[in-house]
Amino acid sequence: MSDPVSWDTGLIRRYDKAGPLYTAYPTLAQYYDGILPTDLYTALRESSRVGRPLSLYVHIPFCANTCHYCYCTRVITKDRSRAQPYLAALYREIDLISDQVAMQSPVERLHLGGGTPTFLGHADLSELMARLRSRFRLHDDDTADYSVEVDPREADWTTLGLLRELGFNHVSLGVQDLDPEVQRAVNRLQSLEQTQTVMDAARALAYRSVNMDLIYGLPRQTPASFARTLEQVIEMKPDRLTLRNYTHLPELYPPQRHICAAELPDHDTRLGIYGASQQRLLEAGYRFIGMGQFALPDDNLSLARETGMLNRCLQGYVAGEECDLIGLGVSAISQVGDLYCRNSCDLQEYQQHLALGRLPIRNGLKCSADDRLRRLLIQQLMCHFRVNFREIEQRFKIDFAAYFADCMGMLRQMQGDGLIHLSADGMEVLPVGRPLIARICMVFDAYQYAIDGKRYASIL
Repeated sequence: MSDPVSWDTGLIRRYDKAGPLYTAYPTLAQYYDGILPTDLYTALRESSRVGRPLSLYVHIPFCANTCHYCYCTRVITKDRSRAQPYLAALYREIDLISDQVAMQSPVERLHLGGGTPTFLGHADLSELMARLRSRFRLHDDDTADYSVEVDPREADWTTLGLLRELGFNHVSLGVQDLDPEVQRAVNRLQSLEQTQTVMDAARALAYRSVNMDLIYGLPRQTPASFARTLEQVIEMKPDRLTLRNYTHLPELYPPQRHICAAELPDHDTRLGIYGASQQRLLEAGYRFIGMGQFALPDDNLSLARETGMLNRCLQGYVAGEECDLIGLGVSAISQVGDLYCRNSCDLQEYQQHLALGRLPIRNGLKCSADDRLRRLLIQQLMCHFRVNFREIEQRFKIDFAAYFADCMGMLRQMQGDGLIHLSADGMEVLPVGRPLIARICMVFDAYQYAIDGKRYASIL
């Protein structure tokens, strides 16, 4: 059975607060300058020495058109030739990184993201995968999880067929909203027929799963319009569906300045949209994974939640064991052991560093003993909705209640409100608390008082 989840609007309003989504801990806000390429090389060699499996993330930043809501690192251009100098730099980065990695380290997960990965032509996509296969131990069968983000406006049956031949078995479709008025407000016109065509291609080509991303809180969106979008999506029956809260931060993301703030639904309306959508997805047979992620019962995310094999990483929820993550491309983040490092977000700077044979690391973080403890605690809450205090105590040689004495007052308040159940041996997140899992995790975040509400969106 899947973990049950319920919705209490009063409690949601009380506890909803701006904060991190905890795809990793510590979060990007804690990264600092001074992390060097030699730090990453050392971490990679240690990963190979102990035989940890790998996950690769490759960032393709190019898009032919701008979506006003987007906050990703991307380059807007219709000139496809601009990808060539970027790919040349990316191949140098692949060579530098792979020289430090043992070929026996298996790549259990691969994600091609962006931007729009299918901005690349077929020859470039084939060359990219050939380079990765020549320098890393990618699986030749279909057992690993290799995923790609696809814009239905930029892909067709031929492209989906090529990606399948190249080894991809998961595809994530950007949908966001199917209402024409909302699409015009965010400059992303995408018909139901375009989305259905790519969905049909993915089914016919035997992709293991198809994910669709929807965003709630966009301009001109109403509960009724989003409900219509959701019904159309449910009719297409993606294996997974992700509901994301729109983050309006025009001071940080210039494209969002094209969005009229007066057209944004207010906070209560957004909460209503999410709560109704959660209930509708449960009625349609989807299971709640966490953090706006839903999956059908036979999808491997649902199975991983049931078997305790669910993990959370910088790409969100994943099925299977924890891997060291190597990020390749502009703005990409690596997490190798206790080291986090992020590449430059500036395309020119990224290419210049690699032209000189240097990794383009911008900043990062080395985890302390306290970071490691809290990272495990947050990971267990995010993935299992429970924590065994005794296991934590034994592993880290601490007294849980004493170490987290400053957290106990808030935890007892959450218990009184029915979000969690506390005992001497552990804690469990109850159904009404599961939509607020990130808020519960924030209790254990050592950096929570430095969290800037202007930087983060509301958790819901």
